[in-house]
Amino acid sequence: NELPEKLPPQSIEAEQSLLGCLMLDKNAIVKVVDFLGPRDFYRGSHQEIYQAASDLFEKGEPIDFLSLSNRLRERGKLEEIGGNGYLTELVNSVPTASHVLNYAKIVQRKRILRDLINASHEIGILGYNETEDTDLLLDQAEKKIFSIAQKSLSQNFILVKATLEDAFERIDKLSKHQGGLRGLPTGFTALDNILAGLQKSDLIILASRPGLGKSALAANIAANVATSQKVPVGIFSLEMSKDQVVDRLIASLANVDLWRLRTGRLSSEGDDNDFVKIQQAMGILSEAPIYIDDA
Repeated sequence: NELPEKLPPQSIEAEQSLLGCLMLDKNAIVKVVDFLGPRDFYRGSHQEIYQAASDLFEKGEPIDFLSLSNRLRERGKLEEIGGNGYLTELVNSVPTASHVLNYAKIVQRKRILRDLINASHEIGILGYNETEDTDLLLDQAEKKIFSIAQKSLSQNFILVKATLEDAFERIDKLSKHQGGLRGLPTGFTALDNILAGLQKSDLIILASRPGLGKSALAANIAANVATSQKVPVGIFSLEMSKDQVVDRLIASLANVDLWRLRTGRLSSEGDDNDFVKIQQAMGILSEAPIYIDDA
């Protein structure tokens, strides 16, 4: 099938809104400058405007209508981009700068799509090279795709000032809900008091000698998070099969000894009827967003 003949992927509206945000809020560029460059823009005039804004940012100068206009004039690009009239149009295109990150992601995504189209054409040409070693051609094709991914990576540097408002809101919310946790509750009060719950960026390793309950604790935490908080949980099991993992989850929720569950030595009478507790646990697990991968 031939590629459709149409304009490359682009969003002029997103580009205009982004540039307008930069002039509305002097701190807006901090949120996008680490992953967005002039070449991400489709329209040449927008590339020039963003380059001028980036120059001002690198010099530590504020970015607004007047400073951007002066910088473009110094570079001899003001009339080329449409003059002050076009800059005014950009400022008026957005009521607030709060969505600058969303606009930047749209602009970047369109650039990635354009790069993919260009790479596909170049890889297509490689495919017609019947005299070259195929391993070398595959390596060249991989490099072209990899370079697109590399250009899209963010440096993840963020100015502390840009995070302070969110930090205050988070602290204020916690102060109004005494006893609340910043992260996900594990279901173990003593552990939650130490960790303040499971944090998004944490890597927590359970370490001990064999047979002391690492897997049981992990299963309990997974069950608590999925059933009490309704948060999806993924269990990647390298040692136990999915059946063994499920047995642990059932035993944990039913409060039934795992050895008795595995050997079938269960009580079926009175208040300690294990089958009733197991059925109740299975009912809870059937609604829990728990996913197991034992491959």
